[in-house]
Amino acid sequence: MEQLTDLKAILHSKRANIYYLERCRVMQKDGRVLYLTEATTEKQYWNIPIANTTVILLGNGTSITQAAMRMLASAGVLVGFSGGGGTPLLMGTEIEWMTPQGEYRPTEYMQGWMQFWFDDSKRLQAAKQLQHARLQYMQSIWSKDKDLKSEGFTSDDPELVRALNNASAKIDHATKVGELLTAEAHLTKQLYKIAVNRTKHGDFVRDRDSVDTANAFLNHGNYLAYGLAATTLWVLGIPHGFAVMHGKTRRGALVFDVADLIKDTLVLPWAFICAKEGASEQEFRQQCLQVFTQHKALDFMFEQVKAIALEHHSSNSPKEEGDKP
Repeated sequence: MEQLTDLKAILHSKRANIYYLERCRVMQKDGRVLYLTEATTEKQYWNIPIANTTVILLGNGTSITQAAMRMLASAGVLVGFSGGGGTPLLMGTEIEWMTPQGEYRPTEYMQGWMQFWFDDSKRLQAAKQLQHARLQYMQSIWSKDKDLKSEGFTSDDPELVRALNNASAKIDHATKVGELLTAEAHLTKQLYKIAVNRTKHGDFVRDRDSVDTANAFLNHGNYLAYGLAATTLWVLGIPHGFAVMHGKTRRGALVFDVADLIKDTLVLPWAFICAKEGASEQEFRQQCLQVFTQHKALDFMFEQVKAIALEHHSSNSPKEEGDKP
């Protein structure tokens, strides 16, 4: 595949940008990727810094040219088609991802993943590692984020401590994936309750098809997290189908597993805080992207997936002829 060799791309784990676009046309012009919006009196072009972008979500009223897709693929940018506000079109479950194709992604992560994936007990252990990492990330971020603490989301909250300790014990004692999924769902319900109480939201029922602001923000923020997870897996060369938790019960598979590392920590509280403050969808999206960058969410995803894969990868394999040093 032809590559743009002069493109100075930033490492995916360090990229800062996620774009959600609607009612515009994405195109290539003068060696750059732009999106064109229709103003009242004139057309306006806006540049997309593709070398520093992980994901582009194309919402309602968008189109994209083949030339733009070629440049985005060469920079390793994932492109997703979604409904309005990042909420997907197909049965409200998942985005239709288009992944760049390249022959030179690393092999050791996929090989390591495969060395444990067909063993039920090892796959369960990997799922437990991800779930424990999720809890540790929440404890770490909620203990130091001043904005969250000012809104009542603190790691030393007795209600949260009990919820996390209970979840950790259930993870340790789980003997099958179904028990992990039950523990995960129970913890998330408890976190919704904490968020409702801290933001004085009133009655709340999680409904992905609901039009209330908190549910809409949760949908939107979760799909931004799915974009980060999909990017992580594509860069590491691990197909989405090799899930450790979600794949056997519903669609989404490994993307859902990896996105869960950060969703409850970052998306959940800010969905309720922004709903309380009457923020617009664009303001909520900007808040999500800000905290993703601030708390190195993409770095964290890479670290966890790489650690699990390399734990099972044979590092003593002899190099093949032609391997790069």
